[in-house]
Amino acid sequence: MDERRFESRFLCSDLIQVEWTCAADSSGGRKAGALAVEAVLEDISPLGACVQVDEPIPRGAAISIIVKHGDTPRFSGHVSYCVHRELGYFVGIRFASETRWSTRAFEPRHLTNPQALGKTRVN
Repeated sequence: MDERRFESRFLCSDLIQVEWTCAADSSGGRKAGALAVEAVLEDISPLGACVQVDEPIPRGAAISIIVKHGDTPRFSGHVSYCVHRELGYFVGIRFASETRWSTRAFEPRHLTNPQALGKTRVN
C-alpha cells in the first residue's frame, strides 16, 4: 500500500457506522445496493479517515461515516484502499471536499495527536 498523506492524522477510537454503495457481484450472490455496518474509527484528518470493519469494501466505492452520538454528523467520500490485517479489514476513506472533518464538526471519544506526543517533556 502506497501511503501518501497530505495532512497528519489523529489517532482515535470510536464506534461509528459506515454506509456504502456496492455493485452486484458476477456470481449473483450480492445484489447492487446500499450496505451499512458498524465500524471502529481508527484515525482521522480533514481529508480522510481509516475505519476497521469485518468485511471488505471495494476500492472506489462511495462511502459515508455516520457518527452514532452527538449531532450525528455525516462524512462522505470514496474508498481509497482496503487491506486485511489480523483484526479485520482496514478501509481508507478520502473525504469529499464538502465534508471535511474538524474537531468542531465531530470529536471522537478517544482522540490523540501523535505529533504532540513527541513534544511532551518529562521532568
